[in-house]
Amino acid sequence: MAAVLAGGRSSRMGRDKALIQLEASGPTMLELVLERVAAVAVQQVIIATNRPRYSAFGIHVEPDHYLDAAALGGIATALEVADGSRCLVVPCDLPFLNVPLLEHLRERAQHADVVVPTVHGESRQHGGVIYQTLHAVYGPGCLPPIRDQLSRREHQIVRFFDQVQVLPVEESVVRGFDSELWSFFNVNTPEALTEAQAHLRDMKQGRSTLASGPDILHGTEEAE
Repeated sequence: MAAVLAGGRSSRMGRDKALIQLEASGPTMLELVLERVAAVAVQQVIIATNRPRYSAFGIHVEPDHYLDAAALGGIATALEVADGSRCLVVPCDLPFLNVPLLEHLRERAQHADVVVPTVHGESRQHGGVIYQTLHAVYGPGCLPPIRDQLSRREHQIVRFFDQVQVLPVEESVVRGFDSELWSFFNVNTPEALTEAQAHLRDMKQGRSTLASGPDILHGTEEAE
């Protein structure tokens, strides 16, 4: 199963980012994400509360079971819907998801409770490594520690990682699929939208993008 988290407030964007189109008459970001996860998961679900417009996409929309619990609540909801199956979890604002990378995560998921890409950098996760927690596969064994953490109103995703088996996918492996790491680029601000639109134009015109890739310093730890 694959779950797309789309219940955030989009406060930094100023409008519902899931419904934003990167180009005129093009698909919305939510449609782009759904198309990519459908390539690796037969069943998909959108996790969102009070979003009646999302029903138009033909995918089941599940209300968040843990309101005001940030992205961790969305992961818990996804695992409850998955009902004992592993679940790929991504947010609605990653329009450049790389299907071969997603397939790689799925293939490795049988070996751990969490399979998560990592990149070098500093964030509040610490340690010089950023876990891309909203671009990961979670197994049913994650649900008990997540529920326990939510009961304490602790919402940082990586906090439960020491209670489960985590398989990090190193940046060198990730870059073998996505050399510039655009898979992790969140389009959650007007500035990021402008950058994403420029990248899409470059892709369509066959031009190379920024040598260093996009700014993903903060990863995808939290969802709006």
